[in-house]
Amino acid sequence: MQNSEHIPVHHERPKPQQLKRHHTVRFYVHRVQESLTTRVSKMICATFLGLLAIVGLITFILWLSLRPHRPRFHIHEFSMPGLTQGSGFENAVISFHVSARNSNQNIGVYYQSMAVAVYYRDQKIGSSPLLYPFYQEPKNTTEVSGELSGATLTVSSERWSEFQSDRADGSVVFRLELTSVIRFKISTWDSKRHTMHANCDVGVGPDGSLLTTFKDKRCPVYFS
Repeated sequence: MQNSEHIPVHHERPKPQQLKRHHTVRFYVHRVQESLTTRVSKMICATFLGLLAIVGLITFILWLSLRPHRPRFHIHEFSMPGLTQGSGFENAVISFHVSARNSNQNIGVYYQSMAVAVYYRDQKIGSSPLLYPFYQEPKNTTEVSGELSGATLTVSSERWSEFQSDRADGSVVFRLELTSVIRFKISTWDSKRHTMHANCDVGVGPDGSLLTTFKDKRCPVYFS
């Protein structure tokens, strides 16, 4: 008998058929609507944020331009000429000259009143009213001068002796305080009232004249 050869037969497995997705017209319409909604939302948000940034910038610029600056005071002259007299307290006189500057560009200042006081070692030795109410234009300087003597300047013999002791050491230091009730004026709008204080430290030499280290010095200003 003849040996019959067995030829192996390979059975190929059928390939799985790829499933094709068929989307309906409604699906595509929904996708387009979602895309348009997203774009419109982004556009609205971007527009809103842009407008908000512009409004914020304009508000900041207006705030910078309309924010009132305090008046600037500088001491130019201060003297006590009778300081050279050993017993001149009865005829003591203090004279001073100060400038008040409104540095605002578009804001005026109403001064409803102004008074001056002089202190020595934090003790008041004299005071007096200074100016009648006045209005100061923007970018304007007002010169303030005055004199304290007699009833407006109270100096005892003991105080005069202290002046003489400081004078022997080279200088006598005082504090000149200007007090005023002011209002800021912006166009037709007036601010509320503020009580302003300008404190000028002043020192005079043995001859009673203002020392150069204090001349034209800016005086600190605060409100109360």
